[in-house]
This record gives sequence, C-alpha cells and structure tokens, in this order.
Amino acid sequence: MKNTILILSVLLSGWIFQTANGQIPVNVSVNIGQQPSWGPAGYDHVDYYYLPDIDTYYYVPKRQYIYLDGGKWRTVTVVPARYRSYDFNRGYKVVINEPYPYRRADVYRVKYQGFKGNQGQKIIGNNRSSKAVIKHKGNSGNGNQKKGNGNGKGNGKSGKH
Repeated sequence: MKNTILILSVLLSGWIFQTANGQIPVNVSVNIGQQPSWGPAGYDHVDYYYLPDIDTYYYVPKRQYIYLDGGKWRTVTVVPARYRSYDFNRGYKVVINEPYPYRRADVYRVKYQGFKGNQGQKIIGNNRSSKAVIKHKGNSGNGNQKKGNGNGKGNGKSGKH
C-alpha cells in the first residue's frame, strides 16, 4: 500500500510539474536578419533607429524611413531624395525600442544632438559573424548607446551625452 501511494505521488508530482512548465510564457524577439547592413552592430532586436544627423527614423520591421516634411511625418520605403547623399554606414544610429518615437522627436533631438557627426560606431555590415551580436535588448531611448567602458560614453569620441 505504501509503495502504491509513493508511486502515485511521484507520478502525480511529475504531471503537475510538467503542466506548470508548459504554462510559462516565453517571448523571444530577434530581428537580426531584418536589420539593415548599416545598422549598429551588437543588437539582437531593434524597432527603430534614430539618425540624429538627418533627424530621421528608420522603422526596422517594415523597412521604412520616417522623416519630417512640411511639418508632417512622412513614411517611405526608399531613402528620401534629400538624404540620398547621406552616408548611412558612417552616420551615428540610436537604437530606440518604443512605439512611435518620432512623436517625441523633440526629446530625442535634444538628447542625441551631441552625436551629430559622430562616426565611431561599428556597423552590422562590417560584423556579419555571429560573434558580432551581443545578447541584450536594444535601447529604449535611455542614452546607453555607446559601448565601451560601461558609463555610456564608449570610446569617448563625442565627449557629449
């Protein structure tokens, strides 16, 4: 009788553990393959890039540029004519993982104005190996863009934050 109860309790506890394990939600979002080759290396997920040099956003999931034109935000799938001479490989990109960051454009303009002209960022196109990706969530506009010494100032080229 004791053996039967013991076996039954072991089976029951295994079933309960398995049921509990099956109910744990797992949400992993990786969009490495969608990111453009000119995007900064080291991010496994990016919603938007903000390009302070040209005050433009790039929406990674839909591959769209979002820019201000005549006081209205325009969304296009090709680089707007006025930015075709811009070097996306060299310009600084800010990773922003929040919905519709251009609605708070004034905040991002002020926060990242010091990154205009900064060209010290490694891009995906130069680092296509799997080692180039650092497993972390992208930035949510919190200023920790540069990699390096851990204080958000990275290689110190801009000296501004």
